[in-house]
Amino acid sequence: QVQLVASGGGQVHTGGSLNVSCAASGRALNQYAMGWFRRTPRKEREFVGAIEWSSAITRYADSVRDRFSLSRDNAKNTVFLQMNDLKPEDTAVYYCAAAEGVAMASALEYEFWGRGTQVTVSS
Repeated sequence: QVQLVASGGGQVHTGGSLNVSCAASGRALNQYAMGWFRRTPRKEREFVGAIEWSSAITRYADSVRDRFSLSRDNAKNTVFLQMNDLKPEDTAVYYCAAAEGVAMASALEYEFWGRGTQVTVSS
């Protein structure tokens, strides 16, 4: 089992930045791809980005590419999502997830999920 805890959410104004992190316990993350998804009351779970265990490959949703950046520290079992130039439409609960293998955009491929962290962007 892998336990994931996301933190670092908060409230910012349009154009602001936040860095959310996902800390894992139970197993080492160094063989897992890590993904971030978000959910709003109007949208189902939406893919944000994913990073492979080696950090060599990252994937991003078109809506966040060039604004969001993923990184990970396998020694600390932690993954980071740096969010810049935030927009009101980025407001959501953000979830991290772990999957064996490659970085994938489908939530169905992820086995372990953490509780979300709220990100609110006001105009």
